[in-house]
Amino acid sequence: MKTENDFTRHINHFNNLEKLKAIEEVTRCCSSQKWAHNLIERRPFNSLQDMLTISETIWFDLSKDAWLEAFNGHAKIGDLDSLKKKYGNTKKWSEGEQKGVHQTQESILKELKELNESYEEKFGHIFIVCATGKSVEEMLEILKKRIKNSPFDELNNAAKEQNKITNLRLEKLLWEL
Repeated sequence: MKTENDFTRHINHFNNLEKLKAIEEVTRCCSSQKWAHNLIERRPFNSLQDMLTISETIWFDLSKDAWLEAFNGHAKIGDLDSLKKKYGNTKKWSEGEQKGVHQTQESILKELKELNESYEEKFGHIFIVCATGKSVEEMLEILKKRIKNSPFDELNNAAKEQNKITNLRLEKLLWEL
């Protein structure tokens, strides 16, 4: 069972990482370099909640370009080959987040892939959704709804989802240290 004392030990270890090592670690959580540098500059953190609050503040103050950089750090939902080839440093996390994809019918994966491509063509970035706890069918339904959005609304939806993903990954990162 994880205790507050365990978390304090992990936070303290993270706070004491050399700057470049700390940046390397947090870019596994979110690949926006601006976000990573700003987060590390705000150390030390008193708790996970402190870290997440600061991370979120930094994230929503970033530019569209910084958000797009973060989005580009993800494999497309359902694209397992992309996970294996391009995102080795977050592969374990991404596979866990997308674990429902492995047990899905080929026809649903094909529809997801095709709709992902249409989404990317329309919005200029990949579909971002916090996949943790969602089935492929749920993600497909979310994608079907969100593809109807305006570019402005969808950029903001993607940014909110990225923030959720980052929060989950920051917690995982701290437990790994």
